[in-house]
Amino acid sequence: MDLTGLIPSFGNVAFTLIAFVVALTIIVAIHEYGHYIIGRISGIKADVFSIGIGPVLAKKTDRHGTQWQIAALPVGGFVKFRGDANAASAGVDEEAMEELSPEEKRHTMHGAPLWARAATVAAGPIFNFVLSAIIFFAMAFYTGIATDPLTVEDLAPVPGLEELQPGDQILSIGGQETPPLDSMAGYVETLPQESPVTYTVLRDGREVTLEAIHPYPPYVSSVTPQSAAADAGLQEGDLIETVNGDPVATFEQLRQIVGNGDGETLTLGVARDGEIRDVTLTPRRVDLPLPDGGFETRWLIGVSGGLIFDPETRSPTVGEAISTGVGQVGYIISSSISGLWHMITGAISSCNLRGPIGIAETSGAAASQGVDSFIWFIAVLSTAVGLLNLFPIPVLDGGHLVFHAYEAVAGKPPSDRAMRILLTVGLALILSIMVLGVTNDLFCP
Repeated sequence: MDLTGLIPSFGNVAFTLIAFVVALTIIVAIHEYGHYIIGRISGIKADVFSIGIGPVLAKKTDRHGTQWQIAALPVGGFVKFRGDANAASAGVDEEAMEELSPEEKRHTMHGAPLWARAATVAAGPIFNFVLSAIIFFAMAFYTGIATDPLTVEDLAPVPGLEELQPGDQILSIGGQETPPLDSMAGYVETLPQESPVTYTVLRDGREVTLEAIHPYPPYVSSVTPQSAAADAGLQEGDLIETVNGDPVATFEQLRQIVGNGDGETLTLGVARDGEIRDVTLTPRRVDLPLPDGGFETRWLIGVSGGLIFDPETRSPTVGEAISTGVGQVGYIISSSISGLWHMITGAISSCNLRGPIGIAETSGAAASQGVDSFIWFIAVLSTAVGLLNLFPIPVLDGGHLVFHAYEAVAGKPPSDRAMRILLTVGLALILSIMVLGVTNDLFCP
């Protein structure tokens, strides 16, 4: 399903805000539900579960005594546990605690055993990771896994593919025998950098030799949100035929031209709906994570390529899908930590840190590309939110876990004075990060 038809133009502010609110609401609800349900299982009662903050629009109290509510400002949420002085669980309601019996105090956040409090705090970020893993798990079944041997399932609607047919088993391309699919990346580099090329296919039990467009042409399989390509209006399904008037036959040629152009403005000749149109854009410098954990800086326009046809796929096994889901979460966590470290050390630009404006724009861009793109974005953002909340900063879940670790070692929690000072410092740090993110949103390219 493509959501672009629901908006008058890409980047519509109202649509962007709606997409951002939907994504944030889902992620916050899962995060807070993690706190709530593990707290309840651990014997800690919740007085309020709120989606949003500010004036309450609707509320209902369940049989456990928890008030479930929807508030006017959809920019967060909270669980207020029994005995908390506020929604952030940053203090004790002394008056309320004095009125409780020892048995009743056991059901408060501040009277429960250390293990119960720590589990309740950790559950929020963990539920964010679980949400992401479940989405990636489901997406593995949605997209499927390409099967060997390489066989055509669907053809892209571009000229030059008329000779290929669904069901063709690709035996060789450009005289190079087709390898197993997990070796295709290196195989592509051995193919002629020209188009058309010769294909040998197995069709209806016999070998057929034909000519067709290069299997990896400058075909836009996806557009990166907030990229030069997105801003210029490039769309999935576009075929880039020329750059500055010169023909390009393969995606690799396009990549080299962009990478070697040192950020110079390019005019692309784009085939779309049977017409050729010129699109002018300026590549942007982007810091990209490497498999070894480092980063490299490259000039990019923000498009991804791929095979000009969809290969036949199969449903993954449950084990493969679980591995995909967990592996994707692990990759996001490791690359995020690596990116943060490289920003701190100055190895990459601090402009890689974005604030709420940038996240909202990305939400709208992802939603405009389709439901699957938006759901994928929610999974990525959920992992990022879970990771951020585990940072050992007071006022975040990670800060509370540090306090619990101190209590486990020292045998008592930090003093009230120390807690107030640390929470103030933590709040100042979080606000500083937010200011930096907003500044980057407004002034970074």
